[in-house]
Amino acid sequence: MDQARTMRGEMIHLGPVRRMRVVRAGPPRSHRPTVLLEAGSFGFSADWAAVQDKLAAAGLRSLAYDRAGLGRSDPGPAPRDSRAIVSDLEHLLEMAGEAGPLILCGHSMAGLHVRLFAGRNRARVKGVVLVDAATPEGMDEPIVRQYVGHFGRLSKLAAWGASAGIQRPLSGALGDAIGLPQPAKAEKHWAFADAVHNHWAAAEAQAWAADAEEARIVGPYDPAWPVAVVLTGAAGQSGPRIDMLTAPARESRHGFVVYAPGANHASLLGARHGGRVVEAILKVEHAAEKAC
Repeated sequence: MDQARTMRGEMIHLGPVRRMRVVRAGPPRSHRPTVLLEAGSFGFSADWAAVQDKLAAAGLRSLAYDRAGLGRSDPGPAPRDSRAIVSDLEHLLEMAGEAGPLILCGHSMAGLHVRLFAGRNRARVKGVVLVDAATPEGMDEPIVRQYVGHFGRLSKLAAWGASAGIQRPLSGALGDAIGLPQPAKAEKHWAFADAVHNHWAAAEAQAWAADAEEARIVGPYDPAWPVAVVLTGAAGQSGPRIDMLTAPARESRHGFVVYAPGANHASLLGARHGGRVVEAILKVEHAAEKAC
């Protein structure tokens, strides 16, 4: 597959030897905020293709990108913790001329990166959307710590499998669990088997505990920011996991939860269920406007 021919977006130079890929969608800059989309573990800009299409249809501008070493972006220095990821993102936004204001939207493990970015860039944040996203406080739970350790081991196995070529025959069947449009689907199939992508994604996974501590240090979200949490399943769920995931919405003066019945952790971002994510983003935008 000729990735150069199918690549969406543009390469932004961070310096003389490093570039990162950015995918911008929607109308030109306006008074409305730009939605900054942060992918979860092993994810990159392709994960957000369906959501970006839906945001553009709703008149909102969005930006997705590939973290260092993932997708088409050049690798960055180790360790690949949230501090390094957010520093890269801040530099990338500067070089791309993206000052904000921003609505931050993070999926899965990216909830940790979003918390750190928000804490370091409070003046340009208008609101936050967390899509089935990790919180730093989750590490207080033994079952979460156990999962993080297990996930780290599986990530190393995935990186080894990609380097050995084992995953290539499976990429067509397993590469896109989200339900993406072309050519993003082709990018996901390619990344599933790519040794470099999997190596650096596994390096990020090893830093989960450090990410949680870094995110915790900057403190909670500003309660004045609208915060939406998007979850799989039907409304009315309860239990420790739901309490943990919805805590950022409860702590906001303008917080709410959007449920996506029939979705799973990956398909929340796809063509079928991504409209729920867009619904949450539009609600956050509206709440931020009213709060001004």
